[in-house]
Amino acid sequence: MVMKKKTISAPRPRRAAAAAATVAPGSADAASLFDPVERSPAYTKVSSAIEHKILSRALRDGDVLPAELELAQQFRVHRSTVREALRQLESAGLVSRPPGAKRLVVSRPQASKVASGMRHALVLHEVSFVDVWEAMMVIEPEVAALAAMRRTQADLTALQMTSEAFRDSPVGDPEAVNIVGTFFEQLGAAARNQVLVLAKQSLAQVLAPSLAQMIDTVPQARARITDAQRRIIAAVRDKNADEARKWMSKHVRDFKRGYEVAGISPDTPISV
Repeated sequence: MVMKKKTISAPRPRRAAAAAATVAPGSADAASLFDPVERSPAYTKVSSAIEHKILSRALRDGDVLPAELELAQQFRVHRSTVREALRQLESAGLVSRPPGAKRLVVSRPQASKVASGMRHALVLHEVSFVDVWEAMMVIEPEVAALAAMRRTQADLTALQMTSEAFRDSPVGDPEAVNIVGTFFEQLGAAARNQVLVLAKQSLAQVLAPSLAQMIDTVPQARARITDAQRRIIAAVRDKNADEARKWMSKHVRDFKRGYEVAGISPDTPISV
């Protein structure tokens, strides 16, 4: 009897291997296109959930948040997780604790906090003085014009007092720069436009360090600033928007000339 040889079949390739074999040469391997998904910490999810309620106005300015323990029960997380989430929201200015209060309340981020964050972003992006100056040339004249149309007597009084404080400040006084910044802030308040207030405040902050160098380096700087403030106040008092716009444009242009006289290059990156 002749024995037939048993044919042994080669093992079938696995589906994954077969799929891999179909990838065309030179194409990216699907397994290497994406990194593993990282799980977000629980506190960021809690923070995002509360933030969403605030931004959707389900929670409004002044609303009292539930106590930490109650929030922990609602979210089904540890109390420490809630505490970290609230700390993050408080840092962002979305919640705050009034003096003497035990619980946090929903709040609006203060303009100074928003401006501070914007200032850091501008510095880290290596924005130059001329970039800031160009932005001021667009924003500040229109702010002055709006202030002239919308100002109250209280606004006018505040501007006058600030201008006098700058005029009377001694040479070398480090507070002089802050007084100049206050003048711009008060014009923004008189303009009654919160978007412009938030946009311009960060510009004044990033301009302050180099402005401090210029004020007492350029002999005529103080006199020109004082004169510009006086003329802007007069235009605002008379509710003359065109005149206020014109003098603010001159005022901001003077800043650039002052920097050039002081030997500060327009391309110098701003600093904190």
